[in-house]
Amino acid sequence: MERVLVTGAGGPAGVAVIRSLLKRADVEVYAADMDGWASGLYLVPPERRRIVPRGADPEFVPAVISLCAADSLTVLFSTVDVELPPLAARRSELGGAVLAAASLATLDVTLDKFALSERVTGFARVPTTRLVGPASTAEEWTFPIIVKPRRGAGSRGVRLVHDRAALDALGVDETLIAQELLPGAEFSVDVFADADGHVIAAVPRTRTRVDSGVSIAGRTLRDAELESTAADVARAIGLTGVANVQLRYDAAGVAALLEVNPRFPGAMPLTIAAGVDMPSLALDLALGRELPSRVEFRELANVRYLEDIFVDPSEILHSDNAAHDETDG
Repeated sequence: MERVLVTGAGGPAGVAVIRSLLKRADVEVYAADMDGWASGLYLVPPERRRIVPRGADPEFVPAVISLCAADSLTVLFSTVDVELPPLAARRSELGGAVLAAASLATLDVTLDKFALSERVTGFARVPTTRLVGPASTAEEWTFPIIVKPRRGAGSRGVRLVHDRAALDALGVDETLIAQELLPGAEFSVDVFADADGHVIAAVPRTRTRVDSGVSIAGRTLRDAELESTAADVARAIGLTGVANVQLRYDAAGVAALLEVNPRFPGAMPLTIAAGVDMPSLALDLALGRELPSRVEFRELANVRYLEDIFVDPSEILHSDNAAHDETDG
Protein backbone atom coordinates (compact mmCIF):
# COMPACT_ATOMS: atom_id res chain seq x y z
CA MET A 1 0.00 0.00 0.00
CA GLU A 2 1.44 3.37 -1.05
CA ARG A 3 1.31 6.25 1.44
CA VAL A 4 0.92 9.58 -0.33
CA LEU A 5 0.90 13.08 1.17
CA VAL A 6 -0.83 15.96 -0.64
CA THR A 7 0.02 19.48 0.53
CA GLY A 8 -2.08 22.57 -0.16
CA ALA A 9 -5.20 20.63 0.84
CA GLY A 10 -7.20 23.85 1.13
CA GLY A 11 -6.88 24.81 -2.53
CA PRO A 12 -8.88 23.49 -5.48
CA ALA A 13 -5.80 21.76 -6.91
CA GLY A 14 -5.12 19.99 -3.62
CA VAL A 15 -8.73 18.85 -3.36
CA ALA A 16 -8.64 17.58 -6.96
CA VAL A 17 -5.47 15.55 -6.36
CA ILE A 18 -6.79 14.10 -3.10
CA ARG A 19 -10.07 13.06 -4.70
CA SER A 20 -8.28 11.46 -7.64
CA LEU A 21 -5.95 9.43 -5.44
CA LEU A 22 -8.73 8.36 -3.07
CA LYS A 23 -10.21 6.38 -5.97
CA ARG A 24 -7.17 4.10 -6.02
CA ALA A 25 -7.29 0.97 -3.90
CA ASP A 26 -3.50 0.84 -3.58
CA VAL A 27 -3.12 4.24 -1.90
CA GLU A 28 -3.49 5.68 1.59
CA VAL A 29 -3.89 9.44 1.16
CA TYR A 30 -2.59 11.90 3.74
CA ALA A 31 -3.50 15.60 3.51
CA ALA A 32 -1.59 18.63 4.77
CA ASP A 33 -2.22 22.35 4.89
CA MET A 34 -1.15 25.34 6.94
CA ASP A 35 -4.78 26.07 7.91
CA GLY A 36 -6.86 23.76 10.07
CA TRP A 37 -9.97 24.88 8.18
CA ALA A 38 -8.65 23.62 4.82
CA SER A 39 -11.46 21.57 3.30
CA GLY A 40 -9.26 18.88 1.75
CA LEU A 41 -8.03 17.81 5.17
CA TYR A 42 -11.48 16.46 5.91
CA LEU A 43 -11.62 14.24 2.84
CA VAL A 44 -9.22 11.83 4.57
CA PRO A 45 -9.52 10.04 7.92
CA PRO A 46 -8.54 12.05 11.04
CA GLU A 47 -5.32 10.10 11.58
CA ARG A 48 -4.07 11.21 8.13
CA ARG A 49 -4.52 14.98 8.56
CA ARG A 50 -1.46 17.15 9.05
CA ILE A 51 -0.76 20.84 9.74
CA VAL A 52 2.43 22.28 8.21
CA PRO A 53 4.00 25.77 8.18
CA ARG A 54 3.31 28.22 5.37
CA GLY A 55 5.16 27.24 2.18
CA ALA A 56 7.44 30.29 2.33
CA ASP A 57 8.37 29.62 5.97
CA PRO A 58 11.96 28.31 6.42
CA GLU A 59 10.49 25.59 8.64
CA PHE A 60 8.18 24.25 5.92
CA VAL A 61 10.62 21.86 4.25
CA PRO A 62 12.03 20.47 7.54
CA ALA A 63 8.46 19.87 8.70
CA VAL A 64 7.62 17.96 5.52
CA ILE A 65 10.85 15.95 5.75
CA SER A 66 9.84 14.96 9.29
CA LEU A 67 6.38 13.91 8.09
CA CYS A 68 7.88 11.78 5.33
CA ALA A 69 9.85 9.85 7.92
CA ALA A 70 7.17 9.70 10.62
CA ASP A 71 4.41 8.58 8.24
CA SER A 72 6.64 6.33 6.07
CA LEU A 73 5.45 8.20 3.01
CA THR A 74 6.05 6.85 -0.49
CA VAL A 75 5.17 9.88 -2.63
CA LEU A 76 4.77 13.60 -1.95
CA PHE A 77 2.47 15.83 -3.99
CA SER A 78 2.80 19.60 -3.55
CA THR A 79 0.06 21.70 -5.16
CA VAL A 80 1.40 25.15 -4.16
CA ASP A 81 3.86 27.16 -6.29
CA VAL A 82 5.92 28.54 -3.44
CA GLU A 83 6.51 25.08 -1.94
CA LEU A 84 7.89 23.47 -5.07
CA PRO A 85 11.43 24.91 -5.47
CA PRO A 86 12.50 24.40 -1.82
CA LEU A 87 11.12 20.87 -1.85
CA ALA A 88 12.79 20.08 -5.17
CA ALA A 89 16.10 21.43 -3.87
CA ARG A 90 15.98 18.90 -1.02
CA ARG A 91 14.18 16.01 -2.69
CA SER A 92 17.02 13.64 -1.75
CA GLU A 93 16.25 14.29 1.94
CA LEU A 94 12.63 13.09 1.88
CA GLY A 95 13.42 9.79 3.55
CA GLY A 96 12.63 7.61 0.56
CA ALA A 97 9.51 9.53 -0.47
CA VAL A 98 9.47 10.63 -4.11
CA LEU A 99 8.50 14.22 -4.89
CA ALA A 100 5.96 14.12 -7.73
CA ALA A 101 7.18 17.34 -9.34
CA ALA A 102 9.37 18.57 -12.16
CA SER A 103 13.11 19.05 -11.71
CA LEU A 104 14.42 22.11 -9.89
CA ALA A 105 15.83 23.40 -13.20
CA THR A 106 12.39 23.19 -14.83
CA LEU A 107 10.71 24.81 -11.83
CA ASP A 108 13.21 27.67 -11.82
CA VAL A 109 12.66 28.49 -15.48
CA THR A 110 8.86 28.26 -15.34
CA LEU A 111 8.50 30.39 -12.21
CA ASP A 112 10.57 33.18 -13.80
CA LYS A 113 8.48 34.59 -16.65
CA PHE A 114 11.45 36.27 -18.32
CA ALA A 115 13.61 33.12 -18.19
CA LEU A 116 10.63 31.17 -19.53
CA SER A 117 10.25 33.47 -22.53
CA GLU A 118 13.98 33.12 -23.28
CA ARG A 119 13.88 29.33 -22.99
CA VAL A 120 10.81 28.77 -25.16
CA THR A 121 11.79 31.19 -27.95
CA GLY A 122 12.55 29.07 -31.01
CA PHE A 123 10.29 26.22 -29.84
CA ALA A 124 6.94 28.05 -29.89
CA ARG A 125 5.53 31.54 -30.49
CA VAL A 126 6.48 33.76 -27.56
CA PRO A 127 5.25 37.36 -27.22
CA THR A 128 7.99 40.00 -27.23
CA THR A 129 9.18 40.17 -23.61
CA ARG A 130 11.68 42.61 -22.11
CA LEU A 131 12.86 43.44 -18.61
CA VAL A 132 11.59 46.84 -17.51
CA GLY A 133 14.48 49.26 -17.98
CA PRO A 134 16.83 49.89 -20.91
CA ALA A 135 15.63 46.83 -22.83
CA SER A 136 11.96 47.77 -22.61
CA THR A 137 12.72 51.42 -23.39
CA ALA A 138 14.62 50.46 -26.55
CA GLU A 139 11.86 48.19 -27.88
CA GLU A 140 9.54 49.49 -30.60
CA TRP A 141 6.24 48.55 -28.98
CA THR A 142 2.74 48.65 -30.34
CA PHE A 143 0.80 50.02 -27.37
CA PRO A 144 -0.92 49.09 -25.15
CA ILE A 145 1.38 46.47 -23.62
CA ILE A 146 1.30 44.38 -20.47
CA VAL A 147 3.60 44.91 -17.49
CA LYS A 148 3.67 42.25 -14.78
CA PRO A 149 5.93 40.79 -12.10
CA ARG A 150 8.70 38.55 -13.36
CA ARG A 151 7.72 36.11 -10.61
CA GLY A 152 4.34 35.55 -9.02
CA ALA A 153 1.13 33.62 -9.50
CA GLY A 154 -2.32 34.60 -10.66
CA SER A 155 -2.92 38.13 -11.91
CA ARG A 156 -1.34 39.99 -9.01
CA GLY A 157 0.55 43.08 -10.15
CA VAL A 158 -0.50 42.81 -13.81
CA ARG A 159 -1.24 46.16 -15.45
CA LEU A 160 -1.97 47.61 -18.86
CA VAL A 161 0.48 50.31 -20.03
CA HIS A 162 -1.04 52.54 -22.68
CA ASP A 163 1.86 54.64 -23.96
CA ARG A 164 5.60 55.25 -24.00
CA ALA A 165 5.46 57.88 -21.27
CA ALA A 166 3.78 55.48 -18.84
CA LEU A 167 6.36 52.80 -19.63
CA ASP A 168 9.31 55.17 -19.19
CA ALA A 169 7.84 56.33 -15.87
CA LEU A 170 8.44 52.83 -14.48
CA GLY A 171 12.18 53.46 -14.61
CA VAL A 172 14.47 50.47 -14.16
CA ASP A 173 12.89 47.55 -12.34
CA GLU A 174 14.07 44.10 -13.41
CA THR A 175 11.54 42.44 -11.13
CA LEU A 176 9.03 43.44 -13.82
CA ILE A 177 8.64 42.43 -17.45
CA ALA A 178 7.05 44.36 -20.31
CA GLN A 179 5.27 42.11 -22.75
CA GLU A 180 3.47 42.36 -26.07
CA LEU A 181 -0.29 42.34 -25.59
CA LEU A 182 -1.93 39.31 -27.17
CA PRO A 183 -5.48 40.21 -28.22
CA GLY A 184 -6.95 36.76 -28.89
CA ALA A 185 -8.76 34.15 -26.83
CA GLU A 186 -6.94 32.51 -23.92
CA PHE A 187 -6.73 28.78 -23.26
CA SER A 188 -5.18 26.56 -20.62
CA VAL A 189 -3.58 23.29 -21.64
CA ASP A 190 -2.94 20.64 -19.01
CA VAL A 191 0.14 18.70 -20.09
CA PHE A 192 1.65 15.47 -18.82
CA ALA A 193 5.10 14.21 -19.82
CA ASP A 194 6.75 10.92 -18.89
CA ALA A 195 10.23 10.40 -17.42
CA ASP A 196 11.80 10.83 -20.88
CA GLY A 197 9.96 14.10 -21.52
CA HIS A 198 7.56 12.46 -24.00
CA VAL A 199 4.20 14.24 -23.83
CA ILE A 200 1.51 11.62 -23.40
CA ALA A 201 -1.39 14.04 -22.96
CA ALA A 202 -2.12 17.69 -23.72
CA VAL A 203 -5.67 18.74 -22.87
CA PRO A 204 -6.76 22.24 -23.94
CA ARG A 205 -9.62 23.82 -22.05
CA THR A 206 -11.36 27.17 -21.92
CA ARG A 207 -11.59 29.36 -18.83
CA THR A 208 -15.15 30.50 -19.54
CA ARG A 209 -15.84 31.71 -15.99
CA VAL A 210 -13.05 32.64 -13.56
CA ASP A 211 -13.39 33.51 -9.88
CA SER A 212 -10.32 34.70 -7.91
CA GLY A 213 -8.01 33.29 -10.56
CA VAL A 214 -9.66 29.86 -10.55
CA SER A 215 -11.65 28.52 -13.50
CA ILE A 216 -15.19 27.70 -12.34
CA ALA A 217 -16.69 26.90 -15.75
CA GLY A 218 -15.20 25.78 -19.02
CA ARG A 219 -14.79 22.97 -21.50
CA THR A 220 -12.13 20.79 -22.99
CA LEU A 221 -11.68 20.99 -26.73
CA ARG A 222 -9.76 19.14 -29.40
CA ASP A 223 -7.44 21.62 -31.09
CA ALA A 224 -4.31 20.40 -32.83
CA GLU A 225 -2.51 23.76 -32.68
CA LEU A 226 -3.10 24.25 -28.97
CA GLU A 227 -2.08 20.67 -28.20
CA SER A 228 1.10 20.79 -30.30
CA THR A 229 2.11 24.25 -29.04
CA ALA A 230 1.74 23.19 -25.42
CA ALA A 231 3.72 20.02 -26.13
CA ASP A 232 6.49 22.10 -27.73
CA VAL A 233 6.61 24.30 -24.63
CA ALA A 234 6.81 21.22 -22.40
CA ARG A 235 9.74 19.88 -24.39
CA ALA A 236 11.51 23.24 -24.31
CA ILE A 237 11.43 23.39 -20.51
CA GLY A 238 12.32 19.72 -20.01
CA LEU A 239 9.03 18.88 -18.33
CA THR A 240 8.39 15.59 -16.57
CA GLY A 241 5.04 15.18 -14.87
CA VAL A 242 2.30 17.80 -14.83
CA ALA A 243 2.20 21.44 -15.91
CA ASN A 244 -0.47 23.88 -16.96
CA VAL A 245 0.50 25.83 -20.10
CA GLN A 246 -1.42 29.04 -20.69
CA LEU A 247 -1.72 30.18 -24.31
CA ARG A 248 -3.34 33.11 -26.05
CA TYR A 249 -3.81 33.85 -29.75
CA ASP A 250 -1.87 36.76 -31.21
CA ALA A 251 -3.16 39.26 -33.77
CA ALA A 252 -2.30 36.86 -36.60
CA GLY A 253 -4.25 34.01 -35.02
CA VAL A 254 -1.19 32.06 -33.82
CA ALA A 255 -1.22 30.45 -30.38
CA ALA A 256 1.47 32.06 -28.20
CA LEU A 257 2.80 31.36 -24.73
CA LEU A 258 1.58 33.34 -21.73
CA GLU A 259 3.03 31.35 -18.85
CA VAL A 260 3.53 27.89 -17.39
CA ASN A 261 2.28 26.77 -13.99
CA PRO A 262 4.46 23.75 -13.07
CA ARG A 263 1.86 22.10 -10.87
CA PHE A 264 -1.67 20.74 -10.83
CA PRO A 265 -4.16 23.49 -11.74
CA GLY A 266 -7.37 24.18 -9.85
CA ALA A 267 -9.43 23.09 -12.86
CA MET A 268 -7.86 19.61 -12.90
CA PRO A 269 -11.26 17.91 -12.21
CA LEU A 270 -12.35 18.78 -15.75
CA THR A 271 -9.25 17.20 -17.28
CA ILE A 272 -9.72 14.09 -15.13
CA ALA A 273 -13.40 13.79 -16.08
CA ALA A 274 -12.47 14.22 -19.75
CA GLY A 275 -10.37 11.05 -19.54
CA VAL A 276 -6.86 12.03 -18.39
CA ASP A 277 -6.36 11.36 -14.69
CA MET A 278 -3.10 13.28 -14.27
CA PRO A 279 -2.73 12.81 -10.49
CA SER A 280 -2.96 9.04 -10.95
CA LEU A 281 -0.49 9.18 -13.85
CA ALA A 282 1.85 11.30 -11.73
CA LEU A 283 1.72 8.72 -8.95
CA ASP A 284 2.64 5.94 -11.38
CA LEU A 285 5.44 8.09 -12.80
CA ALA A 286 6.83 8.73 -9.31
CA LEU A 287 6.72 5.01 -8.56
CA GLY A 288 8.53 4.13 -11.79
CA ARG A 289 5.61 2.23 -13.25
CA GLU A 290 4.98 1.86 -16.96
CA LEU A 291 2.89 4.62 -18.48
CA PRO A 292 0.85 4.63 -21.69
CA SER A 293 2.43 6.32 -24.70
CA ARG A 294 -0.69 8.39 -25.25
CA VAL A 295 -3.86 9.15 -23.29
CA GLU A 296 -6.81 10.52 -25.24
CA PHE A 297 -9.52 12.81 -23.90
CA ARG A 298 -13.03 13.77 -24.88
CA GLU A 299 -14.66 17.14 -25.19
CA LEU A 300 -16.56 17.92 -22.00
CA ALA A 301 -17.90 21.01 -20.22
CA ASN A 302 -18.18 21.73 -16.53
CA VAL A 303 -19.60 24.22 -14.05
CA ARG A 304 -18.61 24.38 -10.39
CA TYR A 305 -20.56 24.84 -7.20
CA LEU A 306 -19.74 24.95 -3.50
CA GLU A 307 -19.85 21.65 -1.67
CA ASP A 308 -19.93 21.33 2.10
CA ILE A 309 -18.04 18.91 4.33
CA PHE A 310 -19.57 18.56 7.78
CA VAL A 311 -17.43 17.47 10.73
CA ASP A 312 -17.62 17.59 14.49
CA PRO A 313 -16.03 20.84 15.74
CA SER A 314 -13.58 18.78 17.75
CA GLU A 315 -12.08 17.49 14.49
CA ILE A 316 -10.94 20.90 13.27
CA LEU A 317 -7.16 20.97 13.49
CA HIS A 318 -5.48 23.81 15.34
CA SER A 319 -3.27 26.14 13.31
CA ASP A 320 -2.04 29.70 13.65
CA ASN A 321 -2.62 30.54 9.99
CA ALA A 322 -5.70 32.25 8.65
CA ALA A 323 -5.14 32.31 4.88
CA HIS A 324 -3.61 30.28 2.08
CA ASP A 325 -0.60 31.31 -0.02
CA GLU A 326 -1.66 29.46 -3.12
CA THR A 327 -3.25 30.40 -6.44
CA ASP A 328 -4.70 27.99 -8.99
CA GLY A 329 -5.65 28.39 -12.62
